Amino acid sequence: MFKLSLFFCFLINLSCAGKYPRYWWKDVSKDDLAWWEIAPQDAGPGEVILSKRNELGLLSNFAKTPFYFYGKRYSNLEALWQSMKYPENNNDIRAKKAKWPYLRSEVEKMDAFSAKKAGDLATKIMKKMGVNYVTFNNVKLIYWTELKGEHYHLIRYAMLTKLLQNKEVQKVLKRTKGLILLPDHLTKSSDPPAWKYNEIWMEIRDQLF
Repeated sequence: MFKLSLFFCFLINLSCAGKYPRYWWKDVSKDDLAWWEIAPQDAGPGEVILSKRNELGLLSNFAKTPFYFYGKRYSNLEALWQSMKYPENNNDIRAKKAKWPYLRSEVEKMDAFSAKKAGDLATKIMKKMGVNYVTFNNVKLIYWTELKGEHYHLIRYAMLTKLLQNKEVQKVLKRTKGLILLPDHLTKSSDPPAWKYNEIWMEIRDQLF
């Protein structure tokens, strides 16, 4: 049964060879995977992993895809995302209640992995303070929520902005038409909707292309 399933998956991917690049499902040794990484070959029939090992990685928040958003330039979407955890100015109540490792303006200019680390530090402070919101333009946005609230819509708009300002991102997203997009890292079903970037991309793709 197991061998039959593997053969079935092979046939599905082979049938897509003319429409999609076969290397999107290229086998990667478990020894070569990062601890957080899901391998391209782990996708099921009709699915594809948004792996950073090929151009599908342009759809990642970590991708170096510069875009302007509300008058500021971000080299990646992760910098925007993580910067919102930080106080906007000295009058922000969060700035008065804790010592923060970075200024928001510093996080906004970081590369994606540095921004993620800065955001992880901020998350610890938020939890210690009992704060369940981030801010953008001095507006509080609920962060940990199962609802598609203001934070979700802001992130979705930022992703759409990134898409519209980067032709290569447009080409890649359009090329995935017909496939179910999956993240290349471990996630939980309970994650807030704003975190499920793969699902947001599918919504945007199906509306635009």
